[in-house]
Amino acid sequence: MIRLVDSKDITELQLKQMGCELVIRKKEALESPPVAPAASFMMPPNFQQMMPAQPSLAPAAGPAPAPASSAPTPKPALPAPAKSSGSSHPPFKCPMAGTFYRSPAPGEPPFVKVGDKVQKGQVVCIIEAMKLMNEIEADQSGTITEILADDGKSVSVDMPLFVIVP
Repeated sequence: MIRLVDSKDITELQLKQMGCELVIRKKEALESPPVAPAASFMMPPNFQQMMPAQPSLAPAAGPAPAPASSAPTPKPALPAPAKSSGSSHPPFKCPMAGTFYRSPAPGEPPFVKVGDKVQKGQVVCIIEAMKLMNEIEADQSGTITEILADDGKSVSVDMPLFVIVP
């Protein structure tokens, strides 16, 4: 896992499973102060089932040449435009680009609803980026007065997600 993290553009990896916690940080992660609210990386519960029995650390082969085709390539989905806030309080902004999820899993209750009181550091949503589920934590204590992002939709950096009134 260390070689994998070292070879990728990841500065920190945190894995919690069955009472065991593993944190791998690159030197760059220790030297620079965090710019955005802390994000934890969660692996799916069936992580071990997804891992090959004998992991290969050999470099991956380059992409195969695409066959000639007249079909246009699909363009990546752009994030939905941010809803405007009617509040005079500054919104809690998205720390990364990805897909916004209000609940920890499909069919489960959302982390927060309008009217909920939250504490600084409390998980308020998940942003899925590059197949990693990143828990996003509140940057301040207060009450959720607005939810500005749509569940399951793409979000971008600095896009308003919530209004938290102290």
